[in-house]
Amino acid sequence: MPHDADTTHWHEPAGTRKAGFGAFRKQPTPYDAFMESEGLPVFRDIGISKVQNLPLVPWKRTGGRGHFIQLYGTETKWGCYVVEVPGAGALNPERHMYEEIFLVIEGRGTTEVWNEGDAKPHVFEWQKGSMFSIPMNAWHRLVNASSSGALLLAGTTAPNVLNMLNNVDAVFNNPFVFRDRFNGAEDFFKARDDIEPDPVRGLAMRRTNFIPDVVNCDLPLDNRRSVGYRRVEPFMTNNCFYFWIGEHQNGRYSKGHAHTSAAVLICLKGKGYTYSWPERLGVAPWRDGKTDEIRRLDYEPVGMVSAAPGGARWYHQHFSVSKDPFRLTAWFGPHNPGRDPGAPGQKHTDYTAIDLPDGGTAIPYWMEDPYLREEYEATLKGNGVECRMDPAWYEKPDAAGGRNVV
Repeated sequence: MPHDADTTHWHEPAGTRKAGFGAFRKQPTPYDAFMESEGLPVFRDIGISKVQNLPLVPWKRTGGRGHFIQLYGTETKWGCYVVEVPGAGALNPERHMYEEIFLVIEGRGTTEVWNEGDAKPHVFEWQKGSMFSIPMNAWHRLVNASSSGALLLAGTTAPNVLNMLNNVDAVFNNPFVFRDRFNGAEDFFKARDDIEPDPVRGLAMRRTNFIPDVVNCDLPLDNRRSVGYRRVEPFMTNNCFYFWIGEHQNGRYSKGHAHTSAAVLICLKGKGYTYSWPERLGVAPWRDGKTDEIRRLDYEPVGMVSAAPGGARWYHQHFSVSKDPFRLTAWFGPHNPGRDPGAPGQKHTDYTAIDLPDGGTAIPYWMEDPYLREEYEATLKGNGVECRMDPAWYEKPDAAGGRNVV
């Protein structure tokens, strides 16, 4: 028969009873154990209004101060942390067998990158709003150019690697050199603005290992989330780590859409809020009285929210409420839409950008819960922002006229 959790020996269940405890506690992964061993606190929730509010503690391995972030739904998918480079100082040199991208929140400085045996490091400068990627297992050091601390937000594939290898030394003390990730070219960290279609979905992509200013850089027109929405996918250092930068016009908001966990939205400019709710609650949970599981997060630069915090598919919807355009970057780790389940060559659709009546998961404005429009218009009025949502978008199209495409 089943035994209590402290039982140290096994007995088969009696009769038709099932083996095991039935209910149990989730065990820490190797990455969880790694975070604990680093001596930093771990922030766990659906999101945070701004990461600058996280308390920083000394981080012996890096030589700075930091705080881990593991938003709900990102567990085992990708890792995140904030780190402060001491004023007029530097972080310790390190290399690791996982991918890493950085967003500079505050400060300015330089990054040195080199492979074992290189005569000299590559050096590039960064400032507030810069983004860059560290090539896989390349040595690197972050140096602060000012007298006050510099704060950076990092996204990594460390959970994927540590959970697989379960050996910290193999991750941080591995001599393998990825020449395909870091070829030593003089212009390796030169910013590039050329746009090309990404090979999977044909969306705007920019191949560059460094972006000087993600807050104000040009973005091509996209229109997939809202009218006038602009978006680009940077592709850095041959990474699997997937992310994009997008911007909603002020006075407009995104259609709700559903997908599984991994995506985290990070506010770069403007202010806004995000609603998230399980897909099983339907498209109008306020109207249907199913509000218990709805989560809302209000945020500003640099706040962040998990788009689908519950593992299964969740609806989420993003609302711009400031006079400035609402610019976001979304980080997915290695779990990008091109890696959805299915055999190679199998046909997939860009379902989060396709309306529900057409076979996707996007909720057209005429189908959404009326509460959202009412609250949004009231919020804009209170903020002194003009609402730029066309009333025609909320009208159900007739069979002869077809559906609105937004």
